[in-house]
Amino acid sequence: MYRIALNFAAMTMACVSFAHAETMPLSDDLIDLTSSEGQSLLLGAEAYDDYFPLSIHFTTQDNPAYCGPATIAMVLNALNVPRPASKMTLGLGMFDQKNIFTDAAAAVKPAESIINPPYGMTLDELGGVLAAHDLDVEVVHAGDTDLDTFRKTAIELLQKEDSFILVNYLRKAMGQESGGHISPLAAYDEDTDRFLILDVARYKYPPVWVDAATLFDAMNTTDSDNNDRTRGYVTVGRS
Repeated sequence: MYRIALNFAAMTMACVSFAHAETMPLSDDLIDLTSSEGQSLLLGAEAYDDYFPLSIHFTTQDNPAYCGPATIAMVLNALNVPRPASKMTLGLGMFDQKNIFTDAAAAVKPAESIINPPYGMTLDELGGVLAAHDLDVEVVHAGDTDLDTFRKTAIELLQKEDSFILVNYLRKAMGQESGGHISPLAAYDEDTDRFLILDVARYKYPPVWVDAATLFDAMNTTDSDNNDRTRGYVTVGRS
């Protein structure tokens, strides 16, 4: 009964939090979370603990280059990292795509450099900015690991509310438009071997279920802005 209640809440939150206007079409290999099939996958998912804290703090990127900052803001809030106070919110606060750039974070990647060529963040910069917030971070390039290791690691982290896994992948390798992208994973369905990506470019694509092998192949692509190293994933949790 407890499992059913949790799953019903998950489906309800999917419908409410991620209801969307028309976005770009998806390839046949991807499943929209808000579709009947996508919701059924969430209902039957074996690993979904990260879905709740991430969806509560879901963040849409401010501009096409800000997938990294949006993902970081979402994760910092989901981890309940001490937040910067705001006079407008009674001294309370939330991380956003600007205030994540503390002095330590800006030393890794200045905010202004993200919207200038080569645009965006690399996998290593993503990990570096998160580590600057005193978090336990590991950066893994897909070329240095394999699908089975990635799958095992991701499932383990998705079953813990205090740890997250963020993926850096090439969109066109998943049939999307078009370059490198960063977003968090939120769930895993064992029967279909699919992961749920909470895509922070909500104006462009909905959250999608993607086959594990397809996702890994999209991460196992070289990034010319990162010394031709492969993309990959970042694991993050409280120190």
